[in-house]
Amino acid sequence: MISAPERFCPTPQAEQLPAPSAGPTAKPRIAIFSLTSCEGCSLAILELEDELLAILGAVEIVNFREGMSERAWDIDIGFVDGAVSTPHDEQQIRRLREHCKTLVAIGACACLGGVNTLKNHQSEEAYRRYVYGDRARLFPTLAAQPLSAVVKVDYELPGCPMTNEEFLRFVKCMLAGRPFKLPNYAVCVECKRRGILCRYESGDICLGPVARAGCDAICPQYGTACEACRGIVSDEALAALGRNMRERYDVPLDDVVASLRLFGASQKGELP
Repeated sequence: MISAPERFCPTPQAEQLPAPSAGPTAKPRIAIFSLTSCEGCSLAILELEDELLAILGAVEIVNFREGMSERAWDIDIGFVDGAVSTPHDEQQIRRLREHCKTLVAIGACACLGGVNTLKNHQSEEAYRRYVYGDRARLFPTLAAQPLSAVVKVDYELPGCPMTNEEFLRFVKCMLAGRPFKLPNYAVCVECKRRGILCRYESGDICLGPVARAGCDAICPQYGTACEACRGIVSDEALAALGRNMRERYDVPLDDVVASLRLFGASQKGELP
C-alpha cells in the first residue's frame, strides 16, 4: 500500500535512489546554505546518516558550510534554510538565486519567516536592545521575511525542522524527473488516520485544522498541540478556523492569532 505522502511523489516503495551515474560530472550538483536561523534544517540533512550515504552516491555536494570546506558555485539544486532578516541575508539570497538552477526553501524560517517574524510585531528599538544591548547599532536588521518575498522559490519543504522523509522524497523526485507536491490537506487528517486524541478535547488551541499536513501529526502524537510550523493549507481553511472558533469553541481569538504568528503561518492581526 502506498502511504499518503508517497502519492505526492508516486515512487514505488521498492525503488531506492537512482543508481550513481557513470561519471561525477553527470551527477546533479547540490548545495546547502543558511540564512538567519538555528540551521537545524541543514543539520537535519547531516542526520540522515545511511540515507545521506545513498544520496552522496547519486549527487555531488559542492557547497555546504556545515559539512565541507570546498566551495563551488555551479549549482543545480540549492537548498536554503533561514529567513531573510538582515540586509546581508537579502544580498545573499539574491546571489544564491543567481547561482542555483533550482532553489528550494527548507524549514519554517525559509518558507514562512519562522520564529524570526515575532520581531515584526514588536518595536525595533525594543527587540534590538533586548538581543544586542548597547551594541545594537552594530547589527543592522530588517523585518523578517520568507525567501519567496525576495526571490523566486521553486519548491518549499516546510516545518520546524523540515521533515527528513519529505526531504528524501523530494530528492527522489528530482533525481527521477518526477513532479513533487506538498500535501494539500490539513494535519487533522493525519490525526484522524492515526487515531490520535483531538487536542481540542484536552482544551488546547490546536492549529491542526488549518496546518499543512506532511509531518504525520508528530506534535499531537506526543501530546502537544499543532502550531502550524508547516504553514496554512489554504486561505479557506483559515477563514473556517475563524468561524469555528467564534461559533463552536470558547477560545480567546487573540490567543489563536498569537499561535498563528509563532512560526509565521499567518501575520494577520485578526482571524478572517
